[in-house]
Amino acid sequence: MASYIGRRQFLATLGGAAAAWPLAARAQQREKMRRIGVLMPFAADDPEAMARIGAFLQGLGELGWTVGRNLRIDYRWDTGEAVRTRNSAAELLALAPDVILATGTPSLVAVQQITRTVPIVFVNVGDPVGAGFVASLASPGGNTTGFALFEYGFSAKWLELLKEIAPRVTRAAVLRDPTNAAGIGQWGAIQSVAPSLAVELSPIDVRDAREIERAVTAFARSSNSGLIVPGGAAINSHRELIITLAARHRLPAVYPFRFFVTSGGLISYGPDSIDSYRRAAGYVGRILKGEKPADLPVHAPTKYELVINLKTARALGLDVPPTLLARADEVIE
Repeated sequence: MASYIGRRQFLATLGGAAAAWPLAARAQQREKMRRIGVLMPFAADDPEAMARIGAFLQGLGELGWTVGRNLRIDYRWDTGEAVRTRNSAAELLALAPDVILATGTPSLVAVQQITRTVPIVFVNVGDPVGAGFVASLASPGGNTTGFALFEYGFSAKWLELLKEIAPRVTRAAVLRDPTNAAGIGQWGAIQSVAPSLAVELSPIDVRDAREIERAVTAFARSSNSGLIVPGGAAINSHRELIITLAARHRLPAVYPFRFFVTSGGLISYGPDSIDSYRRAAGYVGRILKGEKPADLPVHAPTKYELVINLKTARALGLDVPPTLLARADEVIE
């Protein structure tokens, strides 16, 4: 009897251990939940923001990262107001993310001011070396890397395009987001070509809708005027107002991204604003697997787009030169 009981206890123990093996294996296979903080200078329901986040999530998914399975993403949305951006950055970092995705210069500034240890991947930041965000493009150093928007010198092309599509322009207002440090470099680049194009420049700092409407309306009182809209958090969030004012006052305007022109703007030239988010997903995935931002080189845009809205051109009484149309990547009828 004793041997029977002993044998029964042994078999019961063996059976219990065997049953526990699959559970242990599943526990080992269960992936660790990683956390990403995303700081976006757009309203949460902005279609452009949704397109960018969609591209980012698609890129992560292609690398095996899925929200709810092995990934959690915390978002903070703002429209570029400096205090709110800092508060949003602090809230995200308090959640102890494994990596932060920061869009634009003000977002990157806010995050870098709080942490020099949490990995940061930036998107759409102008001249990150010139602005002091990284040591160099090849070896960024520190906790920050990402995808540059363009060098400051690129901004001169906007004034050249304005004169090409609207040759009569002799005065141009350059809208500037005062919270965006890149604005100083962009302004300098535009100034450098203004004399050769016989254009008088007027810088206009814009912070809110009321200031934008007042400044653009006052500037438009003179003839042969045009606008250069370099972008930035505050400007992007008020793009519908800026496009409406340009149409109301018959001001030819050049914009930095396609989404301005699809909303009714005249012409844009700049990087593909969506593609960089797909590429950023790759860097975020590599960092989550243990690589350091300091070892990941900063990349420049690989795609630039020239987009023209012919309907807007006709409304402004402009005949778009055939040579300009031939160079366009997209023409909106």
